[in-house]
Amino acid sequence: MFSLLFVQTCVLLLQFVEAIVVLIRQTSHVRVTRALRPIFLVDCRYCGAVRRNLRQIFQSLPPFIDILLLLLFFMVIFAILGKNYFNTLENSLVSLFVLLTTANFPDVMMPAYSRNRWSCVFFIVYLSIELYFIMNLLLAVVFDTFNDVEKMKFKSLLLHKRSAIDHAFQLLVSRQRPMGVSLKQFDGLMRFYRPRMSARDRFLTYKALNTSGAPMLSLQDFYKFYEVTGLKWKARRSGEHWFDDLPHTTFLIFKGINLLVKSKAFQYAMYVVVAINGVWILVETYRLNNGFFRSTFVPWSYIVFLTIYGVEVLLKISGLGPMAYFSSGWNLFDFSVTVFAFLGLIAIAFNMEPFYFIVVLRTLQLLRLFKIKLRYRNVLDTMFELFPRMASLGLTLIIFYYSFAIVGMEFFADVVYPNCCNTSTVADSYKQINVTIGNNTVLEEGYYYLNNFNNILSSFVTLFELTVVNNWYITMEGVTSMTSHWSRLYFMTFYIVTMVVMTIIVAFILDAFVFRMNYSRKNREPLDNPEDENGIVFEVEVSRDEALATLELYKQTCPGLSSLSSLQGVLQAMDRSGHSSLVYQGRRSRTKSDLSMKMYEEEIQWNNDKGQDQRQTQRSCKNPRQQAL
Repeated sequence: MFSLLFVQTCVLLLQFVEAIVVLIRQTSHVRVTRALRPIFLVDCRYCGAVRRNLRQIFQSLPPFIDILLLLLFFMVIFAILGKNYFNTLENSLVSLFVLLTTANFPDVMMPAYSRNRWSCVFFIVYLSIELYFIMNLLLAVVFDTFNDVEKMKFKSLLLHKRSAIDHAFQLLVSRQRPMGVSLKQFDGLMRFYRPRMSARDRFLTYKALNTSGAPMLSLQDFYKFYEVTGLKWKARRSGEHWFDDLPHTTFLIFKGINLLVKSKAFQYAMYVVVAINGVWILVETYRLNNGFFRSTFVPWSYIVFLTIYGVEVLLKISGLGPMAYFSSGWNLFDFSVTVFAFLGLIAIAFNMEPFYFIVVLRTLQLLRLFKIKLRYRNVLDTMFELFPRMASLGLTLIIFYYSFAIVGMEFFADVVYPNCCNTSTVADSYKQINVTIGNNTVLEEGYYYLNNFNNILSSFVTLFELTVVNNWYITMEGVTSMTSHWSRLYFMTFYIVTMVVMTIIVAFILDAFVFRMNYSRKNREPLDNPEDENGIVFEVEVSRDEALATLELYKQTCPGLSSLSSLQGVLQAMDRSGHSSLVYQGRRSRTKSDLSMKMYEEEIQWNNDKGQDQRQTQRSCKNPRQQAL
């Protein structure tokens, strides 16, 4: 935090001095400090994930720089050895740097190869060492560092939570009752920690923590505080299904639908339908591309398959109940794709061409086939879990893009244009001339003049093309021919920076997938129903006597009607159902923290036992007189 504040202070001073210089000179100049503005953006409360990404990037830099120096060392050695294949040492270094990205291969090798066939050995050995060994070693080192950082980050976070719980427990306990936390004390804590939580939910959270049924919460119970406070509580129905209280005939109908949608035959029948639909889409696309038919009417196959998917959705909602159906991520996916397919049907029927892209989304139904195999489910689950984190990584990459775009606009704006770079080797990529063939005049364009830094949008597009590295040297050489050979440093630096960020992204994806696979092997997740996604579930049974006693307690501590209405609703629900108790279920989605807790539970337990021994030793050392007594 101090280092970030120091950097922000230095940037502010630099920008202030720059503003004073501009006011005195009354003329503008190169303002590279604008590229430093994202430093203030990442310090807001909404960019916490971006700050964590930047921190991990900087933590991974030391091993990355070590391997990068090794890579550059071999590059310099090969540049000296291969100077005969290039005009100068500078051209040799630049060509080998571009060759490392494979953007100019085999073009860079062919002139030397035409003169001497044995020259190919030089390029093959260079690529084998630099590209296939050191670059992969770079990824392995970054992945190992990233994995260690992730594990240490989780353990430190868990230790921080444990310390906070220990501290809160010591503050809540009283001198009369030093071994536990009562409901009154816990409720006072929750009113500050979660002000919008209802009195009923506070009481249910206390019950969920109190697994032993003791009058007060022990420290071991209190350790589950962060795991339980995020639960969303709802009363469980008295029966097993939502339709248990319906008339007998209606109950039998819905019971049959429930058994049908839960059966293996129904699931695999729908997989067969999805597979047939996929094959039929390929056939229709092939016939359409080859001009066999072009009808403005809705294809009958579209209506048939959409009807089957719609009936499936209705059967599942009827058999499982709306709450159980929409609590599954896969069911939400199926429902969304079916709704989009229906909108696509409307777009086709009314010839709404701007919305025709919705029709393409029906092919997403084919993803359901990947639920059959565990490995595919792990891949898809990893992909869905990565979406929030990938958004922050994408924002991190955009911040780097912005900084380089500002620098590029300051130095290279309006540098390239059609028919420029005539003295360079990439002049054909920038030409724009009219060529007359017979009676026709054709405009031949190289199009690379569009890769410029004239504005922020063009700069972002150009930088993305440089990230992909395919023919990126054409853009670099075009700008260099119109400015100076020192301009290559800008493009090479951008490649190295993006290589760092992209390596971190690849390491993050590998870490998430390997973690998911190891977790599946260790915990042997059930394979019976691939659509079962209960998440984290807690059940609490509340009796009438407990509800009345709690209501009386709350009338004394917080007599406001708004806080008591939720508890009164518990008693009213018991009266309506005619039961003397109700069972409440608390649910929340499973996070990576929960998975990590299971993955590292043995190490965590060992660390906790070690920490408790150290705390007991410290207490003994602080109170030797009490120990002697």
